[in-house]
Amino acid sequence: MISPRVLRRRIKSIQSTAKITKAMEMIATAKMRRTQEQALAGRPYSEKINQVISDLSAASSVNGIIHPLLEKRAVKKVAVIHITTDRGLCGGLNANMNRMTSTFILKQGIPVTLITVGRNGRDFMTRCECNVRAEFTGISDKPVLFDTLPISQVIIDDYTAGVYDVVYIAYPRFVSTMIQRPTIQPLIPVKPTIFSPSQTLEYIYEPDAYYVLGQLLPRFVQMEVYHAILESIASEQSARMIAMRNATDNANDFVKNLTVTLNKARQEMITTELLDITAGAEAQVK
Repeated sequence: MISPRVLRRRIKSIQSTAKITKAMEMIATAKMRRTQEQALAGRPYSEKINQVISDLSAASSVNGIIHPLLEKRAVKKVAVIHITTDRGLCGGLNANMNRMTSTFILKQGIPVTLITVGRNGRDFMTRCECNVRAEFTGISDKPVLFDTLPISQVIIDDYTAGVYDVVYIAYPRFVSTMIQRPTIQPLIPVKPTIFSPSQTLEYIYEPDAYYVLGQLLPRFVQMEVYHAILESIASEQSARMIAMRNATDNANDFVKNLTVTLNKARQEMITTELLDITAGAEAQVK
C-alpha cells in the first residue's frame, strides 16, 4: 500500500495540473469565438470572388488568351502548402494533418515539394526527410492578410516560373467546435467553379476582362491561403479547448480515485495502529 504522504503529494500535483489545464481551456474558449467568426466571415467572400473569376475566365477564353495561373500543364512536379500549428496541446489535430499530407505524398509517383506553415508540420516533414522548399512559423493568432502574403507570393512566383505544375493546400477545415476536418484541395491552377445561369450576373470590365483577371487571380490565391490559415487557427483553438477540457476532467477523476485510495490507506494505517495497541495491552495483562 502506498503511503498517505506520497498520495497527498500526488493529489496536490494533479490538482495543480488541473488548474493549469482549466485556465488553458478558458483562454482557448475566448480565442475560439473570435477565430471562428473570422473563419466563417471569409467564406462568402471566397465564394463571391470565385464567381467573378469564373465569369472573367470565360470572357478571357473567348479571346484565346489564358492567364498563367489558369493554365493546365502536364503534372510532373507537385507542391503542397502544409498548414499546422506552432504549438501543441490541441489533441490529434496536427497528427491528423501530418498523416493526411504524408499519405498524399506517398500516393504521388512524382516529386513533391512542401511549403510548411507551423512548427509541428515543419518538424514532422523534416524528420521524414521530405523536400521542404520554404517554412513559415510564428504567425499570430490574429493574422491579417499582410502576414500571409509571403506564403502566397512564393507559390505564385514558383508556379509562374514553372517550378511546379500543380499546387495543393492542406489545412484543417473548421466544421464545428467538435469537428475539425483535415482537407487537401488544389489551389493552382485556379479552377473556376461552374455556376448555373441563375447564379451568374453580367459584368462590365474596364479596361478589359483579361486585365481584370490578371489583377484578380493573384489576390484570389492570396485570399485562399489567408482563409486556410484562419480555418487552421479556428480549428486549433477549438481542438485545444476540447483537449484541455478532457485533460481537466481526467485530472479531476484521477484526484477522486486517489482520494479514495488515500482514505483506504489511512483507514488501514489506523486499523493497524489500533491492533498494535490492543495487542500490546493484552500482552501487559498476561
